[in-house]
Parts: sequence; C-alpha cells; structure tokens
Amino acid sequence: MEEKSTKQNRKATRRWLVFFAAVMLLSFGALGYRLIDLQVLRHDELQSSARDNTIRTLIREPRRGDIRDIRGNLLATSLFVKTVCADPALIGNWHPHVAHALAPILDLDEQALSQRLKPQMMLNEQGILRTNRYVVLKRKVPREVWEQAQGALRDMELGLDEAKFTRKQRLAFRSLRRQSVFADRKEDQLRVYPGNHHAAHVLGFVGGVDHRGKEGIERVLDSKLVGSRGWRVTETDSRKREVVALRQQDVAPRNGLHVVLTIDSGVQHIVEAELAKAMAKHQPLGITAIVVRPKTGAIVAMANLPDFDPNAPGIAKPETRRNRAVTDTAEPGSTFKIVPVAAALNERIVSLASTFHCENGSFRYGGRVLRDHHAYGSLTVKAIITKSSNIGAAKVGLRLGAPRLHAYMQRFGFGARTRISLPGEVRGTVHPLKKWNKLSITRVPMGHEVSATPLQMAMMMSAIANGGKLMRPMVMNHLEDDRGRVVVQYHPEPVRQVVSPEAARAITEALKTVPQPGGTAKRAALQYYTVAGKTGTAQKAGRGGYLPGKYYASFVGFFPADAPALCILVSIDEPKGDYYGGLTAAPVFKAIAERTAGYLGLKPDLVQQGSIVSGSNPQ
Repeated sequence: MEEKSTKQNRKATRRWLVFFAAVMLLSFGALGYRLIDLQVLRHDELQSSARDNTIRTLIREPRRGDIRDIRGNLLATSLFVKTVCADPALIGNWHPHVAHALAPILDLDEQALSQRLKPQMMLNEQGILRTNRYVVLKRKVPREVWEQAQGALRDMELGLDEAKFTRKQRLAFRSLRRQSVFADRKEDQLRVYPGNHHAAHVLGFVGGVDHRGKEGIERVLDSKLVGSRGWRVTETDSRKREVVALRQQDVAPRNGLHVVLTIDSGVQHIVEAELAKAMAKHQPLGITAIVVRPKTGAIVAMANLPDFDPNAPGIAKPETRRNRAVTDTAEPGSTFKIVPVAAALNERIVSLASTFHCENGSFRYGGRVLRDHHAYGSLTVKAIITKSSNIGAAKVGLRLGAPRLHAYMQRFGFGARTRISLPGEVRGTVHPLKKWNKLSITRVPMGHEVSATPLQMAMMMSAIANGGKLMRPMVMNHLEDDRGRVVVQYHPEPVRQVVSPEAARAITEALKTVPQPGGTAKRAALQYYTVAGKTGTAQKAGRGGYLPGKYYASFVGFFPADAPALCILVSIDEPKGDYYGGLTAAPVFKAIAERTAGYLGLKPDLVQQGSIVSGSNPQ
C-alpha cells in the first residue's frame, strides 16, 4: 500500500512540474515576443514617440497673499486668470448660439462676439487656404468665470432633439460643447483691489512681468506676500501635455502670507469722503489726512488727494501715485509752535502763566521786523498758543536758546524718518546749528526754516497726546498664513520720552483753548468731546523767497483731550480763497472726528443735551 501511494505522489509531482514548466515557457515566450515587438517591429514608432516626449520641470506659481484691514475687510487679493479662446472651425454655423451663451458671462457684446466666432477662410503659413482655428475671446478671465462659461456651453440650447442624433452627430456636438471654446493651460495671476481708489497710497500696487510690489505695502512686504514657487519634474508628450504616470517630483508652492493692517476701512472711508468734499470746496493742489492712535502709533487712516486706482496704475499720473503724507515736506508754520513751548515747559523755564510782551504786533530783532496778525501786548504762554502769536513764540524760543530748541526739534523726530513701513519717506529739514543765522532763533519757533512731512507733524502731536512719549508709526498689525495662524505680530514701538508727562499735560491745557472762543480754530470744536489742537498757516517757500498768495493750511489735534483716543492731522496745499488753517483744515478735522467718533462708538467727555449716535455708516 505504501509503495502504491508513493507512486501516486510521484505522478502528481510530475504533473505539477510539467504544468509549471509550460506556464514558464509561455511567460518567457510572451516576454520574448514583447521584446521583439518593442525592439524590432515597433522600433521606429517608439523611437519617434520618445523623441517627442520631453522631461520638463514645470514651475508651480504660489498665490500672492491678501491684504486686509484691522477688521478683516479685503483690500487686495489675487485671482488666477485664464485666456479664453475659441476654434471657429469647430463652431461652424452655431456661432450665434455660442455667442448668446458666453456673452453675458464674459461681459462681451453678443453681436461682436458672434462675428469673432464666425468661421473665416485665411491663408496659413504654407499659403494654403484654411478655416481659422484659433481666436482669443478675452484675456484675464478669473478661473470661476471660466468655469461658469464651461457650464453655459454644456447647457447650451441648440433647438434640436439631440436624442435622435446619430453617433457621428453626437460626437460633433460634444466637440462643439467641450472643445470649441477652451482656455490656455497656463494660468496667470491678476491683482485686484476691490475698493479701487480706497487706501491706494497705503496699499500701493504690483506691476511688471514679475508681478512684484512697486509701491506701498505691496512693495515693503513683497517678499512676504509673494510666497515661494513649487515645481514638478515630469514628462510631456508632443503636445506638451503632462504624462501623469511619469511624474517624478512634485513640490507644492508655498502661498504668500496675508497682511493685516492697522487701517480701519470704516475710518478710511470717512476720511476719503471728507477730503473729497474739501477738495471740491477749496480746489487745492492736494490734501492729506492722517488718523493715529497716540498710545500705540497705529495708523487708523491715511489718505491723499489726488489719488489713483491701483487696479490701473499705468494710466495714473506719477504725481497722483505719490503718498504725500510721507514724501512731501513743507514749512509747518504755527503748528510747530508746540515744539518750543513744550520744550520750555519741560525745561521749567516757563509756565503756562508766564508772560511775554508781544510788542503790540511788531518786534524788531536781528535787523528785521517780525509781525503778528493782531497788536498783542502782554500774553501768557497759554495765550501765545491760543492766539498763535508769532512774536510770543519767538520770545519763548529766545528764552529757550538755540541749542536746546535744536535738540528738542530732533527729539520730536524732525530731520529724521519716522521709520513707518511705507516707501518713499523723506527726512524733512532741520538745519545744523552752525547754519542758523541771527534770525533763526526767532523764525524756527514759528515753523519757518524747518520742513516736515504731514506724518512727522501727526506723530509730534501724538507724542503730546501720549504723555510726551513719541511712538514709531505702525501700519501693519500682523502677518498670517492660509490657515489664519499669526506668523508675525507687530507691536507698538516707543521711540523716546520727548517731554515729561507733566509738560505734556501743561501744553495740552493750552491746546484745549485753541478750538474755543477766542482761539484760532473755533471750527474744530466738537459737540461731545474736548479737543486739543493747533492751526497752521504757512506761506510756501520758493527758491527766491516766499511765494505770494500760496499757502499750506493745516490743523492737527486730538480728542478727547484728557484721554486721547485719536489724533488727526489735515493739511491742504494751496487752497483757493480762504487759506487760514482755522478756516479750511479745521472744519475737515471736525467732520472726520465727529463721524469717526460715531463709527467707533467713542465715549463722550462733554455732557450736553442730546446724545451721540454710535455705529453710524462710514460711507
């Protein structure tokens, strides 16, 4: 029995060996045939195909980061856009139907589009008459709009019973719907500013073939906004289509960071609207306004007119793209009187009650006569600010002395950039002491022989509002990634303690009288808030001296005076008609302050009949 079982096992083993050998023989035979097919029979065909295939490194562009305001409102964003094209030969006589489907989506005239889609005969490069196969319908079409266009083509009504089509007809109409209109594979980015002119000088713009920031925040933070490219090493066929199965490396792009500004679009809208009214009323060459939080130096709003649309910077005049708040300087005039008075108070060489004789409006010094607009006799230091006496300011400067005055000018930040994160900022002018002449000590205290930007003046006044501490202006709050995680947080940055809190409080008491009856800025007074401020009216300086009839008018102030929430500067370049700061700039300050206080819901510090309306529409 055992011998019989052994024989059966041997037979089974031989059968399995024969079967395995047969399978192996067939496998090697198939492999051999495949090798012969590839190496001999199809050698020429495959060699040609291999020549057509190309290993390429495909660059994957990152998306540029957004810019938003402090409340998250979108100020600048990037869209992926395509060039939409068509094949008139495939469209044939159906061009009116295709035009009807696409025109409203692509925002094109239907009749004109139908004509462009109509097949036309033309000579190709070989001189053969052919139907045109390629026409550009529209460039810079957002990806979402292109997807809508594709849907419209798929749903296009042709007035036919397509259920009765033959297979050939179905294929033809499938080509009509899916291939007759197409988009280039390459996508570009389009930078979009939804608010058009809104905050244009802060945002700046992008441009050039490199799509890089050219002005404003776009330029300063370009390296953060742009992100980093990715790449894909792959193989493409003769039509430059990727062979996905042959993809070798795939590195995703890293999108740019998003910038969140300190700007509040609601306040920015208020400022821009009030500047537009003042521009129409006074017809100046230009006008600037800045809103600052004194305690932090945060810029809540910054606007200039004329301005430009960053969506189309190429058609704007160069001067409209200039951020006057940081690029333009002028003699500040009487707003500068704050500097010598604050310095003298800080040095304790005067008090608000100290008196100076103002020479009845005519003061001869250094062989020249300095005049006031009114014939004042003796004025206290407080009244010198209230009345804006040139002679009074000059005499305070004389008591302070040139070296100390010069030092305090520098301590307040004049003659140096504020280091705001915006391009194009200039230093202004503070002449070295060795270049001062005999008259300088009487002219500098009234804002002559010195030049400053509007931002420097706003930060000087903000220092007074902040207990004498000068802050670096900040326009960026933080940077965040696509997930909303904060990557960089910007913090308030003190520059220096310019004057003591006591000196700051003292000059604030003087500045509170300026908008009151008897002061130079009654039109800056607010109904529900105390205001501390100063007017400025400065004749424009030219190469040969001061220019007749050409003035800068300004007002800079803060409120509530004893617990400052905001500091606002308004500067007007060559207003027509009235040119005094109290008549032109002060009312603009008032309008901005009243609307902004309502929008932000600031608590009033004056108790009067009626109530303030909070949450008003900033538009």
